[in-house]
Amino acid sequence: MNELIKIDNLMVKLQNKSILSDVELSLNKGEILGLVGPSGCGKTTLLNTLAGFIEQSDGEICIQREDNSPLLISQENMLPAEQRNIGMIFQDYALFPHLSVTENICFGIKKLEKSEQQQRCKELLALLELGEFTDRYPHQLSGGQQQRVAIARALAPQPSLLLLDEPFSNIDARLRNELMIEIRQLLKRLNMTAIFVTHNKDEVFTFADKIAVMHQGHVLQVGPPALVCQQPNSWQVADFLQLGSWLPVQTVTIENEQKFKSNIGLLTADVISNVSELVTNQTTENDKYYQLLVKPNDIALCPEQSANVIIEHIGVTEQGYHYLLNSIEQSSALSFVQLSFYSQQLFSVGSELSIELKGELFLLYPTD
Repeated sequence: MNELIKIDNLMVKLQNKSILSDVELSLNKGEILGLVGPSGCGKTTLLNTLAGFIEQSDGEICIQREDNSPLLISQENMLPAEQRNIGMIFQDYALFPHLSVTENICFGIKKLEKSEQQQRCKELLALLELGEFTDRYPHQLSGGQQQRVAIARALAPQPSLLLLDEPFSNIDARLRNELMIEIRQLLKRLNMTAIFVTHNKDEVFTFADKIAVMHQGHVLQVGPPALVCQQPNSWQVADFLQLGSWLPVQTVTIENEQKFKSNIGLLTADVISNVSELVTNQTTENDKYYQLLVKPNDIALCPEQSANVIIEHIGVTEQGYHYLLNSIEQSSALSFVQLSFYSQQLFSVGSELSIELKGELFLLYPTD
C-alpha cells in the first residue's frame, strides 16, 4: 500500500515542558487512525502539530503529495498550516455563524475560480446530503448537520490528510453510531486518510482501521483495534482500554513448579500467554509480585469452596448483573478491590461469594 504520512521521532516542547516525545507513526493512503489516551497525554497537541498550529521541537513529518513527491516538515522546514494541504475539523466544528452552509463550505477555496468553487460545493452538498440546507446558518442546523458542514468545508480544498478532534463528542448518543458509520463510509469512498482523537474506545472500533494508544506524550502501541485489545503491550494500554480488572499475584514454587498465587487461587505458568517475556528464572523470580489482567469471563462462581470475595457494588447491564468484588482478605499485598464480574444470578451488596479463575490466556504485567 502507498504510505501517505510518516512521523519520525516527533517531539514538542511548550514552555520548556515536554508534551510529545519520540512519536513514531505511519499511515497508508485511505487508512483511518484513532488516537486514544487519558486526558493530557498529548493527543490534541499531536493533531495541532501535524496541522501546523504548533511548532515541532524535533523530528520529521513526511506527507506524500498527489504527484507522489514528499512534503517534508521539520524544524529546518517549518511549513505554515496553509501550505500543508491538511484539513482539520475541530471539536466544536468552528463554523462561521454569520455564513450560510454554502459560504462556510467555500470559505477555504476562495482562490479558485467562481465556477470551480460552485462545482466543488455542489458535489460536496450532494455527497453529504446537505442540498436542502444550502442557505441555512449554523444555528439553524442540528449537531449532525453541523458536523457534515464542517466535514464538507474541510474536504473542499481536497486535502491529503483529514484531522478530526473528538468529532462525535457533540452528537446525541442515539445518533452517534449511525453517524460514525455514515462518515466512515464517506471517507472510504473518497479514499481519504484521516486521524481522529477520541476519549471513547468504542468509537475506535466503529470508525478506525488502526488505533494508537498514547500515554504521557508517547505512543505506546499502534495496530488494528482488535489486535491491540487482544495483545496490549503494556499495563497502561490495557488499563486505558479497560480490558479487565487488575489482580495482584505472587510467584511461588510448589513441587519444583512455578505458579502464581492470588487471593482467589493459583495459576500455572502455561495459562499466562506472555509469561516467557517476564519470568526467566524460577529461583531468582520467586516471591515477585505482578498484576494479572483478568476479564469478567475469566471468573467463575465456585460455591463448594470458602468465600473469598465480598460484593461492593451491583449494576445492571445487557450481559446480566455487573458485580464489583473486593477480596475478603484486605491486609496482604495480594488484596484487591473492584474486580469486575458478570452473572445472571442476583445477589445483594455485602454478600460473600467464592470465585475462581478459569481463563487460559491471561496477561501478566510487572508492578511499577
